[in-house]
Amino acid sequence: MAGTERAAGWADGTGRGRQGELDEPGEFGELGERGERAARRASTPARASARDTARIAARVALPALAGGVVIRRKQGVALAARLDADRHAVELLNELRRRYGPGPLHLRLAGRDVALPLSAEDAQRVLEETPEPFSPAARAKRDALGHFQPHGVLVSTGQDREERRAFNEDVLEAGRHLHHLAPHFVRTVREEADELLLTAGPLDWDTFGAAWWRIVRRVVLGDGARDDTTLTDLLGRLRGFGNWASLIPPRVTAGPRERFQRRLRAHLDRAEPGSLAEALAQTAAKPGVDPAGQVPHWMFAFDAAGIAAARTLALLATHPAQEQQVHNELAIPDLTRPQLLPYTRASVMESVRLWPTTPFLLRESTRQTRWGEGTLPEGTAFLVYAPYFHRDGSAPYGDRFVPEIWLDGTAQTGPELVPFSAGPGVCPGEDLVLLVTSTLVAALMERHDYRLRDPGRLRPGGPLPYTFNHFALRFSVVARH
Repeated sequence: MAGTERAAGWADGTGRGRQGELDEPGEFGELGERGERAARRASTPARASARDTARIAARVALPALAGGVVIRRKQGVALAARLDADRHAVELLNELRRRYGPGPLHLRLAGRDVALPLSAEDAQRVLEETPEPFSPAARAKRDALGHFQPHGVLVSTGQDREERRAFNEDVLEAGRHLHHLAPHFVRTVREEADELLLTAGPLDWDTFGAAWWRIVRRVVLGDGARDDTTLTDLLGRLRGFGNWASLIPPRVTAGPRERFQRRLRAHLDRAEPGSLAEALAQTAAKPGVDPAGQVPHWMFAFDAAGIAAARTLALLATHPAQEQQVHNELAIPDLTRPQLLPYTRASVMESVRLWPTTPFLLRESTRQTRWGEGTLPEGTAFLVYAPYFHRDGSAPYGDRFVPEIWLDGTAQTGPELVPFSAGPGVCPGEDLVLLVTSTLVAALMERHDYRLRDPGRLRPGGPLPYTFNHFALRFSVVARH
């Protein structure tokens, strides 16, 4: 669900981003005095050559598209992992930064203006000056997500976005480490973890993923939705349409979307106690919010959280020192009660730093914007490529698994780490996701040891791969004595 608003200085105590002095437009439509200062400090854009534009398309954009931007494609992810595609993309962007300067790099792709920030400061500016003039509701995002969440906050603008964002923050309790329904969620996670561990033989992604979706359906919709695989299969089909964005005509998606919405509303109408559906029903909403229309994105975002949880388990299974730290943390009384589990949470954060579940943070400028001595036109798509900032090699921990950076302040010393996005567009479900994922990892590890059988590329002594195929995950599981 994607640094944090709190870390970026955007929290007002409720978890909502404050704009304050940024509301008044200035020259070039920038956001007031603070926006003008950022514009003057920003690096002047450099125009990429046709050859370099083609290289960016082939080595940065194409692997992400092949892997699936809305729902992951097994073959695309497997190929990208085999080629370690993100490593080549980061190497290319480092080369281009040395040649063109810190950017942002301006190019034309498919007839559109595109800007790639190559400095952490420029990336931070784009994320902090959201939604104006850098809107999350980019055209490509609207085309992709409109198949299953046409009223979602990510594809909303203006007053609709403001009201929907506030509603999401209220229900998800943004900025609160332990949601008021945390006892129910912890019990759900532990019950599903116990059942998962009854599975004979190795633990693979398909088995893990099925258990994860049972957790998601129960957390979001209640126990009555636990076995409604048809609901999430329909969502998966609609997300598959989203991978093709506007190439899929509305008549193709209309039937599946209507069936999905009918099943979803039946679960939401129950407002089952202990679920987010109950919280949704109890939260006041303004007329244009469409509360039910926000739920598909929660389920969509929880999919990425499951991938992060499985990768965290793989990292801990291959890093004995960090594994022991988690076991030390679990040596506390009554793990059945909600716990913050800071080291386990940090391990999940670190897995998302190493392998961002959302590699591109996409924004679209609503007006012409000034950058240093230059400008970029209205409608420019800004692509903040998270692997570049997370793994550019400038930090000694860049290619290693170091959960400690999320505990000792290291990760907050610069603006470049954005596992849950940053600024006013930060993921409002960050704390809820970390609660559910860390609880699952803890429940699985409490009485069992894991050894990663596939893929075998994670070693504590060497650099970790930039691209990791979670579909290939396979663990052996042994009960602890």
